[in-house]
Amino acid sequence: MSLLDCFCTSRTQVESLRPEKQSETSIHQYLVDEPTLSWSPPSTRASEVLCSTNVSHYELQVEIGRGFDNLTSVHLARHTPTGTLVTIKITNLENCNEERLKALQKAVILSHFFRHPNITTYWTVFTVGSWLWVISPFMAYGSASQLLRTYFPEGMSETLIRNILFGAVRGLNYLHQNGCIHRSIKASHILISGDGLVTLSGLSHLHSLVKHGQRHRAVYDFPQFSTSVQPWLSPELLRQDLHGYNVKSDIYSVGITACELASGQVPFQDMHRTQMLLQKLKGPPYSPLDISIFPQSESRMKNSRSGVDSGIGESVLVSSGTHTVNSDRLHTPSSKTFSPAFFSLVQLCLQQDPEKRPSASSLLSHVFFKQMKEESQDSILSLLPPAYNKPSISLPPVLPWTEPECDFPDEKDSYWEF
Repeated sequence: MSLLDCFCTSRTQVESLRPEKQSETSIHQYLVDEPTLSWSPPSTRASEVLCSTNVSHYELQVEIGRGFDNLTSVHLARHTPTGTLVTIKITNLENCNEERLKALQKAVILSHFFRHPNITTYWTVFTVGSWLWVISPFMAYGSASQLLRTYFPEGMSETLIRNILFGAVRGLNYLHQNGCIHRSIKASHILISGDGLVTLSGLSHLHSLVKHGQRHRAVYDFPQFSTSVQPWLSPELLRQDLHGYNVKSDIYSVGITACELASGQVPFQDMHRTQMLLQKLKGPPYSPLDISIFPQSESRMKNSRSGVDSGIGESVLVSSGTHTVNSDRLHTPSSKTFSPAFFSLVQLCLQQDPEKRPSASSLLSHVFFKQMKEESQDSILSLLPPAYNKPSISLPPVLPWTEPECDFPDEKDSYWEF
């Protein structure tokens, strides 16, 4: 049974979408492991969640975001047999067109075959009538975009940026080694767990260079991206010409994401697509502090906000209190000083000629990341507020889960992505 067949199950059926039900496509026959990293299997408790496709085993606590162009709601939930906190993404498949269904299919299948600590894991996937449920580990800090919104509205410190980008680029390098282009690298697709693990999400946008056992050098497919993702896209991907694009387009997105993390704002966000493309094609190399490419907003917060919020929503509380937090963790120096190594990284990533951009593998050896070896493993936690593990209010469990009587609202929250 294919995944799309499962999408068409009756409204009363709960169908498990396990990897053994899927036939391997050409990409999966050529997966490689990154030699310097090992993937650890889930813990015993996580294994119980991984095998649980009974909807009554999950208590939805609170909605913490939206994603997949507002077609997916993201919930903090509890797996009642084990007490494990999980993230559940719920999508009404009846609202998805064929292209969206294929994107979901790709993300679900690939999540079962990729094995890397910096790639987001889906523990289990099943359908409840026309609703797709995706169970994944709870990422206590949410996305890097949420951290910017909540704690670092004027940008993160260079040390925190280094830790976040290093994990994201490691995951990206694994995808590139396996012949995949991510095509949606941005802060909202970088998730951070309560123990400081950085993972890359957004697999629904991924494209494989491997077709019929052959790895192609370029891609000419331009999906129907929403306009919200275009600021991160490379010029060669945006212009859609006969040269196509390859994995180096992701490196450009890394550079834009670095600017996003450093400034707290998304470059090119307020520009029309044509103006954006011209700026990317003809403009000079950008720096993280080039105000000409950032949206102008008088409502921007002047100071970082303190208080109790985990980066996943206002209703999430209770500190773990297991690590020491630097007193200046929530502040970026007002002088906005960054090292030459950081500017060098950004300028290399934002080269207009894709061939001049480094590969993900060589980017990991850049001088900007060499200090990672000198920093302690919990350095990312020392730069963040404490993680929070429980909702502040006790909501009635959804047992059994019932379908909403109306569609989701139109308001978009881009801080959680599928």
